[in-house]
Amino acid sequence: MNLDLDRLQPYPFEKLAALKAGVTPNANLEHISLGIGEPKHASPAFVTDVLRNNLSLLSNYPTTKGLLELRQAIAGWCEKRFLLEAGSLDPEQHVLPVNGTREAIFAFTQAAVERKPDALVISPNPFYQIYEGSAYLAGAEPWYLNCVADRGFIPDYDAVPAEIWQRCQLLFICSPGNPTGAVHDIATLKKLIALADEHDFIIASDECYSEIYLDEQQPPAGLLQACAELGRHDYRNCVVFHSLSKRSNLPGMRSGFIAGDARLMQPFLLYRTYHGSSMPVQHQLASIAAWHDEGHVLDNRNQYREKFARVVEILSPVMDVQAPDASFYLWARTPIADDLFARGLFEQQNLTVLPGRYLSREVDGQLPGAGYIRMALVATVEECVEAAERIRAYIKSL
Repeated sequence: MNLDLDRLQPYPFEKLAALKAGVTPNANLEHISLGIGEPKHASPAFVTDVLRNNLSLLSNYPTTKGLLELRQAIAGWCEKRFLLEAGSLDPEQHVLPVNGTREAIFAFTQAAVERKPDALVISPNPFYQIYEGSAYLAGAEPWYLNCVADRGFIPDYDAVPAEIWQRCQLLFICSPGNPTGAVHDIATLKKLIALADEHDFIIASDECYSEIYLDEQQPPAGLLQACAELGRHDYRNCVVFHSLSKRSNLPGMRSGFIAGDARLMQPFLLYRTYHGSSMPVQHQLASIAAWHDEGHVLDNRNQYREKFARVVEILSPVMDVQAPDASFYLWARTPIADDLFARGLFEQQNLTVLPGRYLSREVDGQLPGAGYIRMALVATVEECVEAAERIRAYIKSL
């Protein structure tokens, strides 16, 4: 077996299950979970109708590259959403459909990393654990950049030594961030592009939360948008990952895309041809419908806005919590150790949250996720409000 498998840490939810083991929650309360970032809003009916009406296509093998119509829909959406030059994102060269961002991020790392003794993959910290696991299994070492409150949870890229940038093969950015909701501004993205040019590494921008934001007039900027503003319409050294899971409440459909530098897309298509991950045709047709519609996405944002407003109003008098720039997470400080807080909250209030320490690694004596919990406001408005009331009651009992 691959010896690098031994380097993989348990997933955060395995650690959470172990934390809750042996605890008897309050039987008088129905369980509410804010632990997993799994959207619970209704999937768009017009998308499920397309799926239902095309089940006969289960008899067809899908191609790795996917339908041209899907790639065209994705390219068109990107051009409109991120203000790209018309026609600059070629569906034939710059876009590949993928089965959700997790599969694509892992696979792209395997294809992109050159196995060398000093290879580095740079990741934010806290982070989505697939960045770390994909680095290990590609034969690289992860290098963590702490995301702390003093810097608005954006890494201090200026503090990275030149020799680290020189060893970097792949830089992961997550904007809007999981778990913090922090958004990279366009100036920071341009700075990273300049660093990638100078040191010859790839920027992989995980933007799967980009369509959940609070200010309708200020949607989060994207990496391809920064490229366009710099006039680099070949998107050199840059790729982005997007998904319908959060944008369209379709996590079970496993539909997303990777887009960017054609020089990177071509070998990645070769890798995927052997990897075998092709999106079912009926899912592709449903995805086309989803990418062409913005009405359901606006409705989605409005629901999250209401939840953030009501939950923050309830919690802010008793804990350090602010609504994020984007995403559906609240990243809140805890009055006691975050793992003890989560365990006690489950026991007393039958409510699940994720300890922040499970999403980070210790660097230079600092564990940036410690002292925080991640709350995924994915349940109904009523459940989220009830959860906030329970958290407030629990804090007052401490």
